[in-house]
Amino acid sequence: METYRIHDDASVYFVTYSVVSWLPVFVSERACRLLTDSLAFCHGQKGLRINAYVIMPTHLHVMVFDHECDAASLAKSLNDFRRYTGRILADDAVRNQPPVFSEVFRQAAGPDRHRRFWQPTRHPIAIRTERFWKQKLDYIHANPVRKGLVQYPEDWRFSSARYYATGNSEGNDVNITQMMW
Repeated sequence: METYRIHDDASVYFVTYSVVSWLPVFVSERACRLLTDSLAFCHGQKGLRINAYVIMPTHLHVMVFDHECDAASLAKSLNDFRRYTGRILADDAVRNQPPVFSEVFRQAAGPDRHRRFWQPTRHPIAIRTERFWKQKLDYIHANPVRKGLVQYPEDWRFSSARYYATGNSEGNDVNITQMMW
């Protein structure tokens, strides 16, 4: 059972979704687009606001809030996002990844499902101060650099780093919503 939770006393959260067994599912543009398209849907239809994100080969980091700062709506949107993306990404892996990926998803299943794509926790951490927000923003954007995937954060294709570096949303896959502190 996840010990970290979304509470009514905070509006903005840093969340991590990790693929079971840290499988490198997000090495293809197709898999990354399934995530960004789902984030776009949640933005347009569920009021989810994305403040920053990065899709790494094995996981997603995202800072999010509900458009009305409603914690219950945020939790529901994130649960829906997790459930939907877990299903479509597992289906996609069956068609486009080595068979061992599907086997790992089946082995990770619990009694309530026949497969599991995401690790059981999303580890939501409340963002309560501008200083902590900046720390998490830098952490998100520097992730591909720390892993040796790019030299500069804004060079990583599936990240909000380019938006924050240039202020230009053109070519960004996810609607980024700024916050005022």
